[in-house]
Amino acid sequence: MNPETSQNRRGAIVVVSGPSGVGKSTICRRLCALLPAEFSVSFTTRPQRPGEEDGRDYRFVSAEAFDRMLRADGLLESAMVYGHQYGTPVAPVKAALTENRVIVLEIDINGCVQVRRRFPKTLTFFILPPTPEEQRRRIIDRQTDPEQEIARRLTKADGEVRFAQETGCYDRFLINDDLDATVREIHDLILKEIR
Repeated sequence: MNPETSQNRRGAIVVVSGPSGVGKSTICRRLCALLPAEFSVSFTTRPQRPGEEDGRDYRFVSAEAFDRMLRADGLLESAMVYGHQYGTPVAPVKAALTENRVIVLEIDINGCVQVRRRFPKTLTFFILPPTPEEQRRRIIDRQTDPEQEIARRLTKADGEVRFAQETGCYDRFLINDDLDATVREIHDLILKEIR
């Protein structure tokens, strides 16, 4: 690891949000490799999708286990999304800040609001699709959701964008029409803040 990036910088929490199909996961993976940074693996009660790995993509847990973590204040934020619970474990986030590391969270708008309440200096980015048609194509190309789920996600997207704007929680709104350019822009903005 480059000494400049590890010893001479502050730790930071970075939140990446956006509707389904805008490329959040890809952006987060690339940011983690470039910075370097740690990806915060969320807990979820939703079923594991084909190709997903427990502990890499999510930590898949029962509703009972999730509720226990909530009661024990083990989650930095939590939300119900499409009928399933999601939450960010608080311990890795606190450890990253203490050790001057960057940690990236891929969470929804409500989660962003909760994180910002506890950590006001969190860097926040909301990703938008170039067009609704491109967003639909990306969701379909993932081949992970039935048509009814795709329709529900697309219907929800417009409201999510308006809600994100109304919260005032996001530092920057970015249209992901060029993945490399989007990643580079977020990367550069993060570096300005942590140096």
